[in-house]
Amino acid sequence: MASTVDSRSSDVLIEARDVVFEFGETPALRGANLSIREGEILAVMGPSGSGKSTLLHCLAGILVPKHGEVYFSGRRIDTLSDAERSALRRDSFGFVFQFGQLVPELTAEENVALPLLLGGLRRNDALARAREWFERLGIDGLERRRSGELSGGQAQRVALARGLVAHPKVLFADEPTGALDSLTGELVMELLVTAAHHDGTTVVLVTHEPRVAAYAGREVVVRDGLVGSLSAKPLVP
Repeated sequence: MASTVDSRSSDVLIEARDVVFEFGETPALRGANLSIREGEILAVMGPSGSGKSTLLHCLAGILVPKHGEVYFSGRRIDTLSDAERSALRRDSFGFVFQFGQLVPELTAEENVALPLLLGGLRRNDALARAREWFERLGIDGLERRRSGELSGGQAQRVALARGLVAHPKVLFADEPTGALDSLTGELVMELLVTAAHHDGTTVVLVTHEPRVAAYAGREVVVRDGLVGSLSAKPLVP
């Protein structure tokens, strides 16, 4: 099954072609195809075990498919070395995961600044840029707290700031509201969408929740390791 975006279109930023991935002898992706336009927010839906997180990890260069091809900005990335894929993730991608995955030894502002520090920015400059996000995401005053001193919603907003602080071309969000109550999850999604639109960031959002997918401009569904069209909505300006 092919995605609804024409892969020949000049605004395609990410593309998976016939991607196959297996965990041992267990197939996770069976020839997945997907094209994602620059600037869109795409929800990848499907039940647990359908392959949607595996697809995200292949698109982000975390996993290398057994067969098939993955492209970012016209460049094939599944054939890159580990070091080259790490550099790509550092320079062009941001990530938000279900449980935030903050570094417990660091303060909130240090967690947000981490991608900038890894990119070589001086510590004082990185922290200054990180602090700008706290008021923007409604968590000002929490800069010096560690992850154990934050609520789930606060920690996830810190994780969102960390994912966006370096102004990535793509933000990969894997079940970003899965550990939150519905009201806090909606707040996080509103902040994510607003920040992404403001910065022109492309978002690939993995979720099994229709209420979360509703924030996306387009939805696809992964079943049995294949990608099918679920809906095509106009991009939000």
